Amino acid sequence: MIPDEIALNELERDALVEIVNIGVGRAAANLRKMIGDQVLLSVPSIEVVSRQRAARLIGERELAGLVAVRQDFTGPFSGRALLIFPETNSLELVRAVTGGALGVDEVLEMEEEALAETGNVILNSCLATMANMLKRSLSMTIPEVLRGDGATLFEVDFASEKQGLVLFLYIDFSVRNHNIRGYIAMLMDLPSLATLKELLDEFIARVVGDDG
Repeated sequence: MIPDEIALNELERDALVEIVNIGVGRAAANLRKMIGDQVLLSVPSIEVVSRQRAARLIGERELAGLVAVRQDFTGPFSGRALLIFPETNSLELVRAVTGGALGVDEVLEMEEEALAETGNVILNSCLATMANMLKRSLSMTIPEVLRGDGATLFEVDFASEKQGLVLFLYIDFSVRNHNIRGYIAMLMDLPSLATLKELLDEFIARVVGDDG
């Protein structure tokens, strides 16, 4: 159950989807420069869920192991950003990023570096755009590659009732004729999500004022 003080209403959700879509569009443009080919990314859905629910959601969709790029962010709202792929998709992404010319052994050798760089581009683009459009600034740590299931990545403690929440985004990638699915998840505590909700309300007021 999401507390009322941080549950997003329809306008706030629409504003967040718009902001994230712009961020993902910038990420696609930056990846295109890196790869030298067309990159399409889309964000069809955004949900705020508990860590347990996020782990279950990803477990229902992905039966194989997961790989994630993690970056922590601090500012008016703080948390941890994860770019998550099924492991099978991660190698496909590395092939796309490296131009498809490498053998299996070389792809495996370069996987961590290519994933960290891709995660850095996508997460930085999304978070920097969010911060910019909300008229705030965020600092980010260097990317780190993790592996494990949803419970591991979301640091779920099933014995504890008190859990942070996850802003969970499902994204579709299309890179050089490779269809690669993935997820962006932002783990935040209640005060950070409450701040984000306030900043979204300020953003909506500015947009409505500009339109008026």
